[in-house]
Amino acid sequence: METKDLFLQGGRRNKNGGVLIDAATVILLRDGGEGPYEVFFMRRHGSQSFMGGAHVFPGGRLDDADADTQLADCIGGMTAADARRLLQEPGLSDSSAVGFFTAAIRETFEEAGVLLARDGSGRPLELADSGTFRRFDSYRLEIHDKLLTMAELARREHLQYAADLLIPYSRWITPEIEPRRYDTRFFLAMLPEGQIPAHDRVELTESCWLTAASALDAHAAGRIVLMPPTLKTVEELAAFSSIDSLFAAAHAQRICSILPEAFREENGFGVLLSHDSQYTLAGKQPPRPGETSRIVMEGGIWKTRPSF
Repeated sequence: METKDLFLQGGRRNKNGGVLIDAATVILLRDGGEGPYEVFFMRRHGSQSFMGGAHVFPGGRLDDADADTQLADCIGGMTAADARRLLQEPGLSDSSAVGFFTAAIRETFEEAGVLLARDGSGRPLELADSGTFRRFDSYRLEIHDKLLTMAELARREHLQYAADLLIPYSRWITPEIEPRRYDTRFFLAMLPEGQIPAHDRVELTESCWLTAASALDAHAAGRIVLMPPTLKTVEELAAFSSIDSLFAAAHAQRICSILPEAFREENGFGVLLSHDSQYTLAGKQPPRPGETSRIVMEGGIWKTRPSF
């Protein structure tokens, strides 16, 4: 969701005097059957000041309510210590650690209509029944309009939110030159059976399932727009032949925060990632041979490139 007010509780002041805002986003996946697995994308409304017209994953900022202790009681089997361990961020407060998972669940429900939860009997929530779908679609709008909280929804429907279905994948921080900056945790999640995602028709104008390869092709051809973090993430997803291999790699990896460094050159501009040979900010990573390390704007399209 687009941030309406930068001066929010829990925001962190950045070097430019703005606020660094915590956020969460979910890379929603489904099995492609006999073909490659697919990724869910939504197109932001062109009038949005932040990433207007771009194809994105469901996600948004961490709200104060995401850290509500009552909501933490609705997260099945996950403690703050578990959340810190999975995010690989031992310094996070209890409320922030669990809050990233609850924000990811809430935003996926608000923006895509998919709710990662289990019912009172412990079964994964299904929304295929028309009556259940209409009821939860109404809840979705009420939560978006802040007429209902996720804690109230859990009590009303006897739900436990399934934070264990979220796999932390990466962490991107908006470059320091930008006035509006986010510190975003990316998660992977499988589409639950019995649920069909649909964009919210408020901030988003369309949605689609694409393989990672077809999304890259569509972006290169100018049919869709992928912003740098999305573009790099989709490029990484394209390297995996199955969801199982992707999830196994995600569980085994070390998550390092990604703070792109803006640069300009004779032919244009772009950002360097921390493993690029010319990266100068703190947190520089060793080179990764064969992997792209910079994202440049060429001909009106963002493109990934290796170091020189």
